[in-house]
Amino acid sequence: MLATFFESISWPMEPPPAYGAFHILFTLIGFAVCGFSAWKLRNVSDKTACHILFACGLVLTLSEVFKQFFCYYVIADGTYHWGEFPFQLCSIPMYLCLIVPWLKLGKLRRALYSFMVLYNLLGGAIAFTEPSGLLHGHLFLTAHSCVWHMLLVFVGLFLCVSKRGGNQKSDYASATWIFTLLCGVAFALNCIVQFGIGRDMNMFFVGPGNSPIIVFKQFSEWFGWYVNTPIYIFAVCLGAYLLFVLIYWLHNKELPSRRKRLQSKV
Repeated sequence: MLATFFESISWPMEPPPAYGAFHILFTLIGFAVCGFSAWKLRNVSDKTACHILFACGLVLTLSEVFKQFFCYYVIADGTYHWGEFPFQLCSIPMYLCLIVPWLKLGKLRRALYSFMVLYNLLGGAIAFTEPSGLLHGHLFLTAHSCVWHMLLVFVGLFLCVSKRGGNQKSDYASATWIFTLLCGVAFALNCIVQFGIGRDMNMFFVGPGNSPIIVFKQFSEWFGWYVNTPIYIFAVCLGAYLLFVLIYWLHNKELPSRRKRLQSKV
């Protein structure tokens, strides 16, 4: 019955071209809506912020469950494709958005917020810059990938403009420790699946399989995954650091101007 249902909605499509009309319009409109929504919600209470994040987590989780069934019945013909296991960098907010509302305000919650600002916002934005992982030959998969990564952009922007993470000096370090820990977990999962059951799995693209990402794919083919992996991790950390510098600069630039406005009103 499930197989029949998912086959019935497996509408094929010609993958939209990168930087074609669909890609550009969806990116521009999506970023505008996410930015506007995040800005309008920036002053909500912590309780409301937790409700927003939990709702995002539920949407991500339900859509991921649907995607797993779709891939099982339609893409992999009734076998599980381990490459679709939901533990990529851009999968982590699905778990964090469900977890953080239950955590007390403190260092751990702020670290998780900062991770979603500096690493998941970066990952969501880069996905639209290099959209090969977004545009598929099935309408559902294309819609799922585009909406999923746009929701990551919203969550990152919301936490950023509400100053819940990513704008203090300690935020980059805590977020990077979490990223490093997750890379270790992903590598362990990859090894267990590849060497334990003989299936392909490359969570976080840290090996032991070669990376499919542009540029890093070439590094993997030339020098091997063990050379590419530290280069890739360093590049991601560098990108997150540059984003942190921008956010920190904007935050500290805003504070003096706000003080001046307040003084002028006195």
